[in-house]
Amino acid sequence: MKRRALISVSDKRGVEDFARRLSGMGFEIISTGGTARALTEAGVRVVPVSEVTGAPEILGGRVKTLHPKIHGGILADLGDPGHVEQLVEQDIGPIDLVCINLYPFEETTAGGAPEKEAIEQIDVGGPAMLRAAAKNFRSVTVVPSPELYEEVLTALENEGEVPQETRRRLALSAFRLTAEYDAAISGWLGDRVEGDIEPSGSGAEDFPEIHTVRYERVSRLRYGENPHQAAAYYAEVGAEHLLSGVEKLQGREISFNNLYDLEAARTLLADLTDLGGKAAVIVKHANPCGAALGGSVADAYRKALASDPQSAFGGIVALSGEVDGDLASEISKVFTEILVAPDFTDEAREILSSKPNVRVLVAGPLVRPRLSSKHVTGGVLLQRSDAVEDDSEYRIVTETQPSPQQMGDMIFAWRVARVVKSNAIVLAGDGATVGVGAGQMSRVDSSEIAVKKAGEKAQGTAAASDAFFPFADGVEALAEAGIAAVIQPGGSVRDDEVVEAANRHGVAMVFTGRRHFLH
Repeated sequence: MKRRALISVSDKRGVEDFARRLSGMGFEIISTGGTARALTEAGVRVVPVSEVTGAPEILGGRVKTLHPKIHGGILADLGDPGHVEQLVEQDIGPIDLVCINLYPFEETTAGGAPEKEAIEQIDVGGPAMLRAAAKNFRSVTVVPSPELYEEVLTALENEGEVPQETRRRLALSAFRLTAEYDAAISGWLGDRVEGDIEPSGSGAEDFPEIHTVRYERVSRLRYGENPHQAAAYYAEVGAEHLLSGVEKLQGREISFNNLYDLEAARTLLADLTDLGGKAAVIVKHANPCGAALGGSVADAYRKALASDPQSAFGGIVALSGEVDGDLASEISKVFTEILVAPDFTDEAREILSSKPNVRVLVAGPLVRPRLSSKHVTGGVLLQRSDAVEDDSEYRIVTETQPSPQQMGDMIFAWRVARVVKSNAIVLAGDGATVGVGAGQMSRVDSSEIAVKKAGEKAQGTAAASDAFFPFADGVEALAEAGIAAVIQPGGSVRDDEVVEAANRHGVAMVFTGRRHFLH
């Protein structure tokens, strides 16, 4: 019996050679629409699918392969006598190879195509044939991608058939492709139907019953958080991710921990860029150990480094402006894992090249995703991303009024506290952090760590707390260290006691009405 191959592809890379070589091995080529025309023009003899089905392509090409003579030929288990008998009864010829790739739905919607145009790129027959062929891999070879052509041809030319283990693996590729394709359509339509999630009440009812996300591997990593843990970096398909548009100028492979720290550094940098001037952020173990605003990038870097030079060793440095030669020389004096900035002068690049292990990245502001997630065992916690709120609703709740400088330092410290692990206390003065207390079980402990880090620089500074003070003791500890102003969410049942303590020490206090936990 003559072997038959059904070929219908949107991506026509290599398809003419693929079909020609199949034809040379005795395959009869069945094809549709544009693929049939392309193969005919290339001199490949093609049997139109309408000749096989006895029915014309209709509805502008929407229906052409949805027919028993196509799907029967694909789905027949040739090891089942009953199936073979029915093929003979129905005059259906088996199809041995199915080469399909799908309409370019994602490419179309990525360009912001109108809904009608996008809908026309939702493939129906293609996924149906891919799934049918993949289901019946014991009898059929499915070829879902041009990258697989040579492997299939080599097997046919050398062995006369495609081994079953290869067919099984090709089936897996086909099912993954159709799953990804359906997820892309689901995501696109979900965005149009559900739009941005705006919570009402707890907001839980506004989240979809099923949340479909696809990830593709960006890179393999040497290891995870520790050398004994294997790891890889995946990014959500179609979404702006941490390394989108990032150019790596030099340095070792970016590690698992580097990526986690880079996320924290670029997130905080984006939050500081609208406060005026240039910004610098230094992150260690996902917490900022230094952050500052300055009249120049170099000024901001020096102020950020001065916050905690000891912790900056081996950190991630993120800057909001171009790095010149002088600044590159200055940064090179401190061991830095990653240096990221919008641009580097030629002189800076030359200087940094003397430190080949430093990962130097060119990147602009980080685009904050609409949703954020945290993985837990067997599942995921999904929430709206925590964004910086409008400060117009902040309330001064103490008798002492903050000066404009103090207010600016409080807002700056508040922005930094948002990305510090909870419980978080941040001390800032003159647009720079001077002490950061992070990740403690007690807010008093976080306060004491921040004060200890600041030392004498704590005098007259502003403090930010990511959540309310449950007791007055945290404010007492800050006041005794010389802190002059405190910004916090408020909302404790003991707010009156906390405000009273601030008044007693002459400390200005602002309530934001919103907390920023980060676990």
